[in-house]
Amino acid sequence: MDPGNARQLGTDHHRPVVVGVDIGTTSTKAVAYDTRGRPLGTHSVGYPLDAPFPGRAEQDPDLIHAAVLETVRTVVSGLDRPVAGLSFSSALHSLIGLDADGEPLTPVVTWADSRAGRQAERLRAAVTGLALHQRTGTPLHPMAPLPKLVWYAEQKPDLHARVAHWVGIKDLILLRLCGELVTDHSLASGTGLLDIHRLAWDSQALDIAGITGGHLPRLVPTTTVLPGLTPEAARATGLPVDTPVVVGAGDGPLANLGLGAVRPGVLACSIGTSGALRVMVERPAVDPLGGVFCYALTEDRWVVGGAVNNGGIVLGWAGDALAPELNGVAAGDPDGRPTEEELLALAARAPVGSGGLIMLPYLLSERAPHWSSLPRGAYVGLTHGHRREHLVRAALEGVCQQLALVLRSVQAAGNEIREVRASGGFARSPLWRQMLADVLGMPVRFPAGHEGSGFGAALLGMQALKLIESIDVAADLVEIAETVHPVPAAAATYASLLPLHEELYDALLPTFTALRRLAPDLPPEPQPSEPPM
Repeated sequence: MDPGNARQLGTDHHRPVVVGVDIGTTSTKAVAYDTRGRPLGTHSVGYPLDAPFPGRAEQDPDLIHAAVLETVRTVVSGLDRPVAGLSFSSALHSLIGLDADGEPLTPVVTWADSRAGRQAERLRAAVTGLALHQRTGTPLHPMAPLPKLVWYAEQKPDLHARVAHWVGIKDLILLRLCGELVTDHSLASGTGLLDIHRLAWDSQALDIAGITGGHLPRLVPTTTVLPGLTPEAARATGLPVDTPVVVGAGDGPLANLGLGAVRPGVLACSIGTSGALRVMVERPAVDPLGGVFCYALTEDRWVVGGAVNNGGIVLGWAGDALAPELNGVAAGDPDGRPTEEELLALAARAPVGSGGLIMLPYLLSERAPHWSSLPRGAYVGLTHGHRREHLVRAALEGVCQQLALVLRSVQAAGNEIREVRASGGFARSPLWRQMLADVLGMPVRFPAGHEGSGFGAALLGMQALKLIESIDVAADLVEIAETVHPVPAAAATYASLLPLHEELYDALLPTFTALRRLAPDLPPEPQPSEPPM
């Protein structure tokens, strides 16, 4: 589904249109779809991810609000038919403190913010840590709002006490668009504050965070339809005030819809800068060791999976650190950086298994399945015979092996995986596509084209508005362009190396801990004379 073909595809003027709005970490994108899944118009607006101090990853909520208004207004203005409704997707784990009037007292603290690392490690190591993870479905990791709230209580107690409501970015956008303070079960299940088995705020988590349920928005299902827009929002978007607004869900669960991975046993895999694996299930569950998350989509659809911090960013690091002199010459790159094609061609010169060289790709610490901010990257098994091609290939193999460890945790949660559907920037590379199939040891299917979470949001909106019978139609709307099968000999090599990857984490954990003490990632917190939160 290529938005560039919108005018050619949009010929059935009788089909309703829903605009899916995907509020991402670096941009917001709106796409209008009809009930056949055809895109009729798209627009995106970017915004910065600010890092005023090491460990922080913040955004300006006003810029994101403006981006939502612009994307919707631009898409709506290009349509030749009425809009049946808006439906939303949002990045998980964001946190904003609001005053009693609903105005932000803090920036948007994103999932990438790592300053609550020590709070997360302490909570995870506590005797109640695993039970809390299994009850809330959210790992005790600095990405999540629960450790962030503990950080605020400990580091900014006056600010923590002034906040009337703690919300996510989509909650704030819906408040400004519709005048209602609500949060959906999907985003709430990513806060670490929701008992996913009761769909109610968890009293122990609230106590740990130093808040009450009154500090949080009203919980609603993801298919909740808000009655319309405020007059100001209607003017800013070009829509009637009575336009239905579907609350929507988190981008991870909705990405499964975008890939058509909506049935049990169908695993969605994405590798961009980071990476993730998710499978749809009918009831919430976490594996016994707490290696996966469990987030809601609807009341009878959940995703179990894990995200990794280190995906395509590892390839970029390998180019800068190991092959800077390539300088993008083959592609005439004016920025003077090695291109992906050059690096992948270099990696292809090394054998499967990189001649016994293993890389732990923890350049940005790691999330699944260990959920710790402690680990660091490492090469193990380096010999005189290894060359740059071995190091680059080992980096790519390390990313895929980390995803294989996540797959093990997904299976340990009671899920039988029979199909993998994959997307992301890595899918452009035949080498990386084949490597993923070999490491996972099963065929990987690549859709022809999709809009991911935005398409998922639109489909969820269509179900909520009763324009389609079920989100299950996603499985039939997504066309598969290619299926890559594992090569048996390569799959056997990677299977023999996977236990070593798993064992090395445990073996090096004391080293990671010592390195944290010797060279901490985060400097001391800014003094009051420095810019405030």
